Amino acid sequence: MFWVPLLLLACTLAALSCGRLCLAAVQAAAGETRGRHTGRQLTLYEAAFLSGGPARVADVALLSMARGRRLLLAHTGWATVVDPVAGDDVERSVLGAIGPAGQSRIAPVRRATAAADCVRALADRLVAAGLAVPDGAWSGIAGAVRQVRAAAVAVTALGVCATLLPGPGSGGGEGQLPVAVWFALPFFLTVSSLAIARFEVPATRWASPAGQRLLGALPSRDDLTSVAVRGLRALDDPALRAALSHRDPNLDGYRESRHGGH
Repeated sequence: MFWVPLLLLACTLAALSCGRLCLAAVQAAAGETRGRHTGRQLTLYEAAFLSGGPARVADVALLSMARGRRLLLAHTGWATVVDPVAGDDVERSVLGAIGPAGQSRIAPVRRATAAADCVRALADRLVAAGLAVPDGAWSGIAGAVRQVRAAAVAVTALGVCATLLPGPGSGGGEGQLPVAVWFALPFFLTVSSLAIARFEVPATRWASPAGQRLLGALPSRDDLTSVAVRGLRALDDPALRAALSHRDPNLDGYRESRHGGH
């Protein structure tokens, strides 16, 4: 019966990890219930946030201003103000990030816009409506799923070890259940929890299940909507795609030199 402590350890690992995942699923379900009866239509910025987070909101704002010929986005990674007129708070954040000189690299503009107060307020509204995953909730869900997967591997390893242990009962004598059958119970618990989590907890970093349903029902009206939902890969204009995808080599080199200096 030397395998019994291993079985107890396997059951403990499975119960703790699955319990943590259940708590994450309950929190996600509570958020979905808050937004179930909202009956709202997603705005362009809301769709962008639910699909790609704050950075996607900044991309949509930059693209909207470029389409309106208020901003020139060069394929070299520079943004130039043509007409300093903002249509909303996000566009005002873009102009503020560019600064009074009227020209700036696109990368820092995107970062500053994504971190703007108006984008954080948008996120708070979506969370309150049950359409977005709250801050920290996704990391908790992802961590719980990883823990359950690790528990499933550990249960399998413990079961193999228990089966190979010498001693009475390890191989399952007459009238006794094989040891592997006992370890199949906590293994089934972990696998079934992962299967349920696949459908019951948010599958994306930003949108809750309710938000994902609204995204799926959003009509693709124009290229702005396509970019909001699918990202920069939906852009047909290669110059604009290159501009918004451009990385600042000077800033990257500066960060690398600082990291290398520590």
